[in-house]
Amino acid sequence: MIVGVPKEIKVRESRVGLVPNSVAELTGRGHRVLVETGAGAGIGAGDDAYKAAGAEIAGSAADVFAGAEMIVKVKEPQPGEWVRLSSDQILFTYLHLAADLAQTRGLMESGCAAIAYETITDDAGGLPLLAPMSEVAGRLSMIEGAANLKASAGGRGLLISGVPGTEPAHVVVIGGGVVGTNAARMAIGLGARVTILDRSVPRLRHLEDVFGSAITTRYSSKAILEDVCRNADLVIGAVLIPGASAPKLISRAFLSEMRPGAVLVDVAIDQGGCFETSRPTTHDDPTYVIDGVVHYCVANMPGSVPLTSSEALNNATLPHVLALADHALAALDRDPHLANGLNVKNGHVTFDAVIEAMAAEAA
Repeated sequence: MIVGVPKEIKVRESRVGLVPNSVAELTGRGHRVLVETGAGAGIGAGDDAYKAAGAEIAGSAADVFAGAEMIVKVKEPQPGEWVRLSSDQILFTYLHLAADLAQTRGLMESGCAAIAYETITDDAGGLPLLAPMSEVAGRLSMIEGAANLKASAGGRGLLISGVPGTEPAHVVVIGGGVVGTNAARMAIGLGARVTILDRSVPRLRHLEDVFGSAITTRYSSKAILEDVCRNADLVIGAVLIPGASAPKLISRAFLSEMRPGAVLVDVAIDQGGCFETSRPTTHDDPTYVIDGVVHYCVANMPGSVPLTSSEALNNATLPHVLALADHALAALDRDPHLANGLNVKNGHVTFDAVIEAMAAEAA
């Protein structure tokens, strides 16, 4: 198979779909790999590193899309990319279609088979290709949240750890999954007071077993969530419904009840965001303020640490890339977990949560 790796074009996105070591695995099995010139610059991997791994360097994205049978990316294709896809191609990347119906329609019109990293499953019921970026985003959410608590960034002027004789920041993490666990781990390490909310009592029990008295766990009813967030300094939105739009957990009206200078970090923004006032931002302009509350809603947080992110992502994606390169779409018949990643094929949406999102828009 001919596998194509275009350079990511989303704002401040420096990750790359395949690192040189992954390319070497593909070429070692007899596959051709077309890499757009400069695709690996953000991780310090020049064209020579890809050539050494056996790749062919393409002069432009158009050359990659025209010559490849499978396109491997990191972020969802932008409008200028999805028009280059065709019905005889496989697209393998993050898609988050339920929150981006324009992209959904673009992929349907292309006729390609679009396989989403974020809906591939494993035997444990997890989302193994979402997990590494969730780990990165969870840890970054604390770094960015702490930075935006500074008065110079519009925050409360609070040092997250405090110092002897002062109170540390109160960090509330909504959602106890991979993102929330990693956010909590960082918050504890920074010396914050941490509360985690979730709607799964077994999950809360597990988190208490892991973190002990370093955290407080609460069941996430509407009343408890608002009571906890009312006095929070930093709130991390870490909820996930696989493949579907995120629920809106903090309303516009509630913002006025929060502390002036409090910070909201919405890690669910790729899925539409879990705060009613959330809208996607970029690394160039990451925050905005509503009712005195700072919102950080960067849609590609892991893109700010592209070397770590690309390597972690490739560790998870490579087995599936190899399976698709070896067997094309027949790989889906061989692996039901990989088949769960199929979101669009032959002009039709195949993933239930995206179908429901389209129906809701049409209603």
